[in-house]
Amino acid sequence: MQATAYAAKDTKAQFEPMQIERREPKPDDVVIEIAYSGICHSDIHTARGEWAGTQYPCVPGHEIVGHVIQVGKKVKKFKLGEPVGVGCMVDSCKKCESCKKGEEQFCEKSPTYTYNSPAKEGGYTFGGYSSHIVVRQDFVLKIKKGQALDRIAPLLCAGITTYSPLKRYGTKKGKKVGVVGLGGLGHMAVKIAKAMGAEVTVFSTSPEKEADAKKLGAKHFVLSKNPENFAPLAKKFDLIINSVSASHNLTPYLTSLKNDGTMVLLGVPPEFSQVSAGALIGGRKRLTGSLIGGIKETQEMLNFCAAKKVFSDIELIDAADINKAYDRTVNGDVKYRFVIDAKTF
Repeated sequence: MQATAYAAKDTKAQFEPMQIERREPKPDDVVIEIAYSGICHSDIHTARGEWAGTQYPCVPGHEIVGHVIQVGKKVKKFKLGEPVGVGCMVDSCKKCESCKKGEEQFCEKSPTYTYNSPAKEGGYTFGGYSSHIVVRQDFVLKIKKGQALDRIAPLLCAGITTYSPLKRYGTKKGKKVGVVGLGGLGHMAVKIAKAMGAEVTVFSTSPEKEADAKKLGAKHFVLSKNPENFAPLAKKFDLIINSVSASHNLTPYLTSLKNDGTMVLLGVPPEFSQVSAGALIGGRKRLTGSLIGGIKETQEMLNFCAAKKVFSDIELIDAADINKAYDRTVNGDVKYRFVIDAKTF
């Protein structure tokens, strides 16, 4: 099956259109005509060879929404014309302990990621910067009809990446949640935490983001580049979601946690950030990390966001503008996620 895609051919190449081959649908496969694909910072790291192992040509994209145009004879979950989504994974072994628990992201044989991952039929996977994709039905997600699909696309990565730890650590009414960084992940953390009932505080090094933080649902804003701003925050927060990918000192945030509080790292700095053991020990605090969620939890997140009317703030672009969007994302010049209109592939 031929599909039109935008691909990078090496670490310094500009994205250009090319034809790719999608596998012939198997009995349990769903063929999706893609409508929109979000741009995640992981796409940029991969396409530019900043993480080891990129295969070229590289077709990124794991925030995919579209409509079903074909189903295999064993497919029972989906019908033609339905709006659906595909996130960061398109397959796993389904047999290991993690998969049986619904945590395919931790598959012991490694999940098959949506792009740049060894494919079971040979070669490697191509992602959502394309016109069509073929996916095993167990890794396709239902989307409620009548929603703005372009604003749902980033939920397939940014949404589940923030929803999963917020849920796991008990975010609800009466809880105080801090969000470090107001980018693609951070803005979703604010929206989802607010929808769960929490009082949200945003930490940012950019004073101009205060108005946006409060518009998104934050009650408080802290300019984190000023150390004195942390003094009144000692033992204030139940949970801190840290979405920053740059190296920074974690200790002031740890001291802002209540006893038994938790800070969850979502960003991947080039080197581990500074942290004081005393800040962890004094208050029995936890420093942990989180990836995405499994398929069941991702579906739960989509249902939650539909019910609460929580969607991503986006800038919709044509495929020809991917290269500009990459540069703007690296420079922090996006509010708050670029989404590609697949009609322009």
